[in-house]
Amino acid sequence: MATSLGSNTYNRQNWEDSDFPILCQTCLGENPYIRMTKEKFGKECKICARPFTVFRWCPGVRMRFKKTEVCQTCSKMKNVCQTCLLDLEYGLPIQVRDTGLSVKDEVPRSDVNKEYYTQNMEREIANSDGTRPVGLLGKAPSSSDMLLKLARTTPYYKRNRPHICSFWVKGECKRGEECPYRHEKPTDPDDPLADQNIKDRYYGINDPVADKLLKRASTMPRLDTPEDKSITTLYIGGLGEDVTDSELRNHFYQFGEIRTITIVQRQQCAFIQFATRQSAETAAEKSFNKLIINGRRLNVKWGRSQAARGKEREKDGVTESGIRLEPVPGLPGALPPPPVSDEDASTNYFNLAPTSSPAVMNLGLPPPPGVAMPPPPGFGPPMFHTMDPMAPPMPPPMAMRPPGQVHYPSQDPQRMGAHASRHGGP
Repeated sequence: MATSLGSNTYNRQNWEDSDFPILCQTCLGENPYIRMTKEKFGKECKICARPFTVFRWCPGVRMRFKKTEVCQTCSKMKNVCQTCLLDLEYGLPIQVRDTGLSVKDEVPRSDVNKEYYTQNMEREIANSDGTRPVGLLGKAPSSSDMLLKLARTTPYYKRNRPHICSFWVKGECKRGEECPYRHEKPTDPDDPLADQNIKDRYYGINDPVADKLLKRASTMPRLDTPEDKSITTLYIGGLGEDVTDSELRNHFYQFGEIRTITIVQRQQCAFIQFATRQSAETAAEKSFNKLIINGRRLNVKWGRSQAARGKEREKDGVTESGIRLEPVPGLPGALPPPPVSDEDASTNYFNLAPTSSPAVMNLGLPPPPGVAMPPPPGFGPPMFHTMDPMAPPMPPPMAMRPPGQVHYPSQDPQRMGAHASRHGGP
């Protein structure tokens, strides 16, 4: 609602008069000796449309002049800077902060409801001590892992640079080095970052900067909890040579009882086993991407079960002690699989070629029990009976001999010369 400072005095008691703006470190600039101009009721707030005190200043050399855009009441309701509308604690857009804290915006949009809501917020701000935000933001949790990862910890002074000179882009700028604007090529006009609305940024909707940060947060690495509930061990990597057992214990004891801490100096890692699964989950959640000891950022992962570790070591060729075995060159490979066809599976056990020497005998399998086996060549009875009457009788065949008697030709008493040698004859 537009008002005239000279004639209209409607609701003037609600106009804002302040002595110093609410600014972030980036908008304030790096110069500690800054000068500002103050204009009482200089402009209307771009959110609630009430007149407020406008401050204007230059944050540094070769920077553009900046001024406050919203009143202090709207700034305190959202805990944002009056100029850039970024959160004062994390330096992030309102949409990203509300998403990280799971806060739903309920600021009314109509003029009457907005005025009533603003008056209630002013009353709540006056009754508070001013150290915490008011409304739903004051009831939200104090921190979020996503916000801590995306938060800007140092000022970004490039945001205070002058705008691009439109005359220089058209080739018509005649100021040269004295031009207060930047002589640079503009970015892509279709870039969504080039089209930003201050009301959308304040209400946390359709903010292209917030969409870009939320997409970055979705692609950030995260630590998934294993399904095996028996795993209570955490892997700590990147220890170096300075981190000791006591330093690890001093950090992880706060999450629960620790059973063992094993440090592997060769691989510069450690394994911390907790007594309960809940303690291990809490330690993994609080330490992932946030564990820094002696100035070194340590890598935190979940340990693996013994079965999965053994399968992976067998696959990678690593022994139980962690030594990787390299393959020896020159060794023969694995033997070929046995033949499957009936023709090849007969008796060719050594995979000999069909053109091998005929001197190789093809030995058959032994007969089943109860079936007589033919004697080897040279040990069986002669094919033809001799007609000499003085010849000793032939021994009975092996199948016709009584059980328990074994025939040895060297011990046959009827063989030639056996009687004489036994009685000491010539």
